[in-house]
Amino acid sequence: MSETLIKNASVILTMDDDRRELTAADIRISGGVIEEVGAGLGSAGDVIDAKGCLVTPGLVNTHHHLFQTLTRAVPAAQDALLFGWLQTLYPIWSRFGPDHIYVSAQVGLAELALSGCTMTSDHLYLFPNGARLDDSIEAAKEVGLRFHATRGAMSIGESAGGLPPDMLVEKEAAILEDCIRVIDAHHQTDAGALTRVGVAPCSPFSVSRELMRDAALLARDKGVMMHTHLAENDEDIAYSLAQFGCRPGQYAEDLGWTGDDVWHAHCVKLDGAEIDLFARSRTGVAHCPCSNCRLGSGVAPVRAMRDAGVPLGLGVDGSASNDTGNLVAEARQAMLLQRVTQGADAMSAREALEIATRGGAQVLGRGDECGQIAKGFRADIAIWDMSGAEAAGSWDMAALLLAGPSKVRDLIVEGRRIVSGGEIVSFDLDSALRRQRQLADDLQEGA
Repeated sequence: MSETLIKNASVILTMDDDRRELTAADIRISGGVIEEVGAGLGSAGDVIDAKGCLVTPGLVNTHHHLFQTLTRAVPAAQDALLFGWLQTLYPIWSRFGPDHIYVSAQVGLAELALSGCTMTSDHLYLFPNGARLDDSIEAAKEVGLRFHATRGAMSIGESAGGLPPDMLVEKEAAILEDCIRVIDAHHQTDAGALTRVGVAPCSPFSVSRELMRDAALLARDKGVMMHTHLAENDEDIAYSLAQFGCRPGQYAEDLGWTGDDVWHAHCVKLDGAEIDLFARSRTGVAHCPCSNCRLGSGVAPVRAMRDAGVPLGLGVDGSASNDTGNLVAEARQAMLLQRVTQGADAMSAREALEIATRGGAQVLGRGDECGQIAKGFRADIAIWDMSGAEAAGSWDMAALLLAGPSKVRDLIVEGRRIVSGGEIVSFDLDSALRRQRQLADDLQEGA
């Protein structure tokens, strides 16, 4: 069984149950699992010298739309609110096919990896021109990140009062049938699973109540998790009140969309009663601070959610609404937004990193094996070189978000090196970037 030793780390921010911070310490990895954490460890395997480095658990991204890396900074969508932003981009996305989904996932996953992310979910909710969830799953296998793919869907088009154009919606029976297919084909249940599948109708304004209810029943029958967008902005709340006669929290509860097998993206506009509901039911939230700022959605009540006990992770959201996929930058933004609205002591750098690591792992149902550097946990580890200009003069290396860097030196997933020396080593990123530029140019020419 192969072994790796991370040696001489200046600081290891374990995020274990005691929140230990170890200095001049080592991590021994065997077979994709952390076997030992401490000082003076030895190994006959590969050695990674971490002198001058901060070592953290790999960061966890709980909400993304990887297909959107092909439509960053689209001019007509740059200054729009959520609904107008979507209506601008839907026609462009309708021209996607399998190659667009695959290549955009490759590039988006590489971007995440370079920002210290070892595990990510992805919400793919449109499947034009033969595209399938399988396309992004295959890309994730090549890149090597731990991947929670969710089979999204839109079923109510403009002609039926929904937001998306009719050409992007699917029949609900076909949606449920394909959910079963991808779960059976790709969902892994073993310890250390690299690929899991969830069920994820896009949003209350693009699917029917019946599909939401049936999707929840299907997910629980299959033993997989459930994900959707909820309470993202004022438009979202107004739509829920007008169409359903209730706020989004009650809508979710009525249709079976609360519980520890559910997580919702954004939740910017949750009120106190909805926060209490999510805390009681252990319903998770993917907080997407940069996207919420970019679309003018508002500042999510993260401090109130944390204090109430709502499971909370971070999400970069799609690369057409962020427009980057840098998870350590997302953690910094989460910290800063709570401070600017509630005071400088509202959130520490350590708490933001906790949300980005063990918090995200908990939201994705992996809190018992990911998100910590501790014996028996999966070897998902980020190594940050603190010797560069970004962190020069820092008195506290563990306060990564207050200084830098924003790019990881080495990244390990299930004991395998994905990033080494600041470069992707698991696949040919340059080739993927060339293909992405070609696809993006073709989309722009045809817009």
